[in-house]
Amino acid sequence: MQQRNKPQMKPLLFSQRIWTDTFSNQQILKLNHKLTHLTKTNQFYESLKLFTKIHSSHKPDHCTLSTTITATSKTRHVTVFGNQLHSFAIKTALKAYSHVANSLLSLYAKAHDLVSVELVFDDIQCPDVYSWTTVLSAISRLSDIDYALHVFDKMPKCYVAVWNAIITGCSDNGCEDVAFRLLKDMFRMNVRGDNYTFATMLSLCPLSEGLDYGRHVHSVVVKSGFLDWTSVVNSLITMYFNCGCVVDGYKVFEEMEGGVRNHVTYNAMIDGFVSVERFEDAFLMFRDMHRGSVCLSEVTFVSVLSSCCSLRVGCQAQGLAIKMGFDCGYTAVNNATMTMYSFFGKVNEARSVFEIMEESRDLVSWNVMVSMFFQENINEDAILTYIKMRREGIEPDAFTYGSLLSASDSLQMVEMIHSVLCKNGLNKVEVLNALISSYSRNGQIKRAFQIFSDLAYKSLISWNSIISGFVLNGYPMQGLEKFSALLNTHLKPNAYSLSLALSICSCTPDMDHGKQVHGYILRHGFDSEISLGNALVTMYSKCGFLDRSLSVFNEMVERDTITWNAIISAYSQHGQGKEAVHCFEAMQISPGIKPDHATFTAVLSACSHSGLVDDATRIFDIMVNIYGFVPSVDHFSCIVDLLGRSGYLDEAERVVTDGYFGAHPNMCWSLFSACAVHGNLTLGRKVARLLLEREQNNPSVYVLLANICAEAGQWEEAAKLRDMVKQFGTTKQPGCSWIST
Repeated sequence: MQQRNKPQMKPLLFSQRIWTDTFSNQQILKLNHKLTHLTKTNQFYESLKLFTKIHSSHKPDHCTLSTTITATSKTRHVTVFGNQLHSFAIKTALKAYSHVANSLLSLYAKAHDLVSVELVFDDIQCPDVYSWTTVLSAISRLSDIDYALHVFDKMPKCYVAVWNAIITGCSDNGCEDVAFRLLKDMFRMNVRGDNYTFATMLSLCPLSEGLDYGRHVHSVVVKSGFLDWTSVVNSLITMYFNCGCVVDGYKVFEEMEGGVRNHVTYNAMIDGFVSVERFEDAFLMFRDMHRGSVCLSEVTFVSVLSSCCSLRVGCQAQGLAIKMGFDCGYTAVNNATMTMYSFFGKVNEARSVFEIMEESRDLVSWNVMVSMFFQENINEDAILTYIKMRREGIEPDAFTYGSLLSASDSLQMVEMIHSVLCKNGLNKVEVLNALISSYSRNGQIKRAFQIFSDLAYKSLISWNSIISGFVLNGYPMQGLEKFSALLNTHLKPNAYSLSLALSICSCTPDMDHGKQVHGYILRHGFDSEISLGNALVTMYSKCGFLDRSLSVFNEMVERDTITWNAIISAYSQHGQGKEAVHCFEAMQISPGIKPDHATFTAVLSACSHSGLVDDATRIFDIMVNIYGFVPSVDHFSCIVDLLGRSGYLDEAERVVTDGYFGAHPNMCWSLFSACAVHGNLTLGRKVARLLLEREQNNPSVYVLLANICAEAGQWEEAAKLRDMVKQFGTTKQPGCSWIST
């Protein structure tokens, strides 16, 4: 019986073992499915808990381990958990599976552990395309690009993903030229690009080869059949806008089939219009997007709010964002809303949005508020916002300190910020540039120059800041020396650098410097810059060369209001009032040009110096009744000066005393000078009293009144006034002139 029963037991045990293994495998499959779901839904720590449960009661397989490694790479404890899982993979021999090894590669790459990336990669016997691209992307991001190119040379070149990885790495590291060379090599080797390749190529066009190559890529896209890929077409639109070709970008958009367009396409169009300052077109695109039932995203509202050309449109965009639920918790939208209100000077509205954001504020939110308060000259609130920001644990960045420094109106404030920067080790060149400008603005040019000298890397803004500082503090020749030093670096001056140089040349005795800068402008293609044309007109005029000012003015293809102001001022400085008036009349009929306050100051000043009373009266009337300007102190001062020079002292006095500015010192001084010219002692005494009410103990008042008394033969009164000047301890500063040797 025992011998007959034994054969019956073996099949029973064998079938039970099969059933048990099958049940266990089914459980692992279910648990793996759950693990994958948790990982895909970003429940990474729940994934780790489930892995611990699986490990304690079952035998994890390669799928379990690979998914868990992926979840671990998304947590804050990448290194600790990652090393443990790596050890488990080695002990259980699961590392032999390619997807487990690739998951480890990805984990260490995200942990910025390049050594471990290379160790894992070296152990892979047969790397697949994912292995190659992961290791190449990691090296490109974590090491120097030369080493990445060295590794790339050893790789198989048949995979487009490998090419995409190295090209993206070069682009991200600022090596656009190398990236473009690789793209050309890729096509030369007949490797067929994918949608990602073309999107990358198009993003590089404005940075490297420019519009011509962009059009070539466009033709390749058409031939390769990638116009059905939304990402490629979106990149085409962005490329054309970045190259300034609005019409071509819009044409690509219009030719897209309805099914290819998505919210990213519309966002690209809106961003494109914003980049070329066509804000109305951007809003119309947003309106079409909304009417076409295209899904409006957070990015859409950020772009639209950033492009609002009127407060009304901005409020409408904000209202729609709130209606669609993009208010609470959407930090980027709220930041853009605050920026929009800040642009229009609506402090209270911006503050309201900021206060609503209490739980979702980020560094940008605080920076917008600090910057806005400084722009609106509410410095106390800006400082309090900065202090509150620090108390809430938000660490300021370069922009924060730049905003603080750009608006600091006291040396004490600048020094305090400087000490904080030194304490925190924040030595970014952007912040130090702002520090140079702030010290220069507060008369501390030596300290500004010391910071400039200590800069490890001097950007173009660094050079512009110190040159501007020397000019601001009355050291034009040192500014010119620094401009010459800039020309000997690898950096190229921009329009602002050259305008600074021209402003220096306008107050130096040697005209050769100005001619040399003018020559540089012509040789390097800056002659189309309106700002530089304006600066040249002013420079030649101040140096006494009115004919050259006129020559530059006549050669300018485009002119703006400042251009006309410059040539009117040039005529005024050279005593040619009638020509200045004729120029003003020509300006009025020039298309797209409108006079501003400075225009009327310049032309009224020209009339004043030339005694053109009738012309000045007519122009003053035009300013008020046609252009609707409220006359400023400068305008009234010109009128007082004109009437005084022409001998109409009674009328000049009425302008001074009856105007809504009261007896403003500028106007009083114009009248006072006229009293000296015409020897009117009675009115001179009256004006002197008005000035002393505003400028107590100003010795200049006594000096000029003494001169008027002496001219009128009132020697005793003149002597008394001069004795009073001596009591102030004031001596007349001797005049000086530049001479060229």
